[in-house]
Amino acid sequence: MYMLTQREKVVRIPPSRLGDDVDEVVNELARESYEGRIEGDDSLTVMIKNIEPVGEGRIVHGDGAVYQTVRFDSLVFKPMVNEVVEGHVCEVLKFGAFVRFGPLDGLLHISQVMDDRMDADEQNQRLIGKDTKREVRIGDLVRTRIVTLSFNERNPRESKIGLTMRQPGLGKKEWLAEDRAKKGGQEK
Repeated sequence: MYMLTQREKVVRIPPSRLGDDVDEVVNELARESYEGRIEGDDSLTVMIKNIEPVGEGRIVHGDGAVYQTVRFDSLVFKPMVNEVVEGHVCEVLKFGAFVRFGPLDGLLHISQVMDDRMDADEQNQRLIGKDTKREVRIGDLVRTRIVTLSFNERNPRESKIGLTMRQPGLGKKEWLAEDRAKKGGQEK
């Protein structure tokens, strides 16, 4: 889920940058320090804007740098366990598929695609159901549910996010439309 928040953080301005325009330096360093990072509340800061210094900076004895408090608006992405997300399949491997939703990828393990037994066809980049013959390929739009979250604060792209499609209302978009059409035909 995306959220807009306002945050207040500290930026370290090194001595070599003290003669430069303060606003430019603060903007550049704040973006470098906080964009693309995972915060303690398990939210990924996608973008920051409206960066402004708050008060005067502090000099720490023996460091020479100025520590400047800054306030900014940030766009954060915070996935949550049990959240239903839609994304595109971006990679297919023998053990499952990776689904990109927002700025992150989640693993849809082969056992979590559907109730049917699945085969992996790595050569053609697809997962195929043994009985149903339904398949998942790169580029397919799927609706999944987040079942596990483990964030890597040092490298957010390596965070581990587990997904499932083994519940009613989840799956490849075409499957959901087919299932609705079948259900509608049975009720008549």
